[in-house]
Amino acid sequence: MSKSLSLLLTLPKHSPRYELLKKFLTTDWEIRTWSKDEGEDAFQERVKDVDVLVGGGVPELPKGIPLKLFQIPFTGYDWTGPEKVPAGAVFCNTFEHETTIAEHVLNGMLEFQTGLMRETHPMMKTESYNGRDISKGPMHREMRGATVGIVGYGHIGREVAKRCKAFDMKVMAVSRTKRDEPGLVDWYGTTDELDHLLQESDFVVVTAPLSEETRSMIDREAFNKMKPDAVICNVGRGAVVDEAALYEALSTQRIRGGIIDVWYVYPSKDEPNPWPSKFPFQKLDNIIMSPHNSAWTNEMSERRWAFVAANLDRFARGEELQNFCFEGTRQG
Repeated sequence: MSKSLSLLLTLPKHSPRYELLKKFLTTDWEIRTWSKDEGEDAFQERVKDVDVLVGGGVPELPKGIPLKLFQIPFTGYDWTGPEKVPAGAVFCNTFEHETTIAEHVLNGMLEFQTGLMRETHPMMKTESYNGRDISKGPMHREMRGATVGIVGYGHIGREVAKRCKAFDMKVMAVSRTKRDEPGLVDWYGTTDELDHLLQESDFVVVTAPLSEETRSMIDREAFNKMKPDAVICNVGRGAVVDEAALYEALSTQRIRGGIIDVWYVYPSKDEPNPWPSKFPFQKLDNIIMSPHNSAWTNEMSERRWAFVAANLDRFARGEELQNFCFEGTRQG
């Protein structure tokens, strides 16, 4: 391609991620920017003749535009589909968050086994030994020998499995199709065999993306199949775990606890700081809550934008793109 290619980045120029993209690109691009506070009209004007759109959270794409690639710098795309993207335009996503999320998951699992930061450390600061000493209780649990069941075995699931094996845990997994994972997964089933995983697991880690097939996959019936001392962890999408069933399982102590990073209510322009659910999870003492930020590190951001730049370079050189999701089908 002889002429400079053009892209619209849905970030302001002062964003650090704008600078990261420029830093990692090795091919020649004209970079335009747009942010939500500039309004829909500005977006429609700037996207109408670019080769590539990079970003998410955009208004409806105008008709008749020559867009060739829609690259999102994150993973989930349940908010769009082929029918919303111009025919022939390729849609790609980005991972690079899986190791960071896996660390977050293991951190929560360790805390449920040891109680170090939520119980032992606070007590030691206020009560000193308080009757505890070498070889005196209460005893805590171990990671070793426990079973983790991973629901939706993909990028995140694989990294969770690696770390769990380092703790000598048994790993079970289910996904739509079985993968060959010798050395990482001790038992692998399809989603039709979810019940077996739920019945055997001490930790159930949900990493599945949201779709019509996975919505409310973990419901009241699923919680009733879990061990009484099981812990549920959701780092996939909130709605994969039924909201009411999750609250009931935790508030009645049907299961031991929860590690929840993905939610049902998110900040909006009208409500910038809502509680993350219509149920008062924040009042429970058997849950570890985080605001969907388990992946958010400087290193992860650099990896993501390095990948985006590399995919743009592949596009500019006419090479095969990575992380292909679908091709647009919208006519006109």
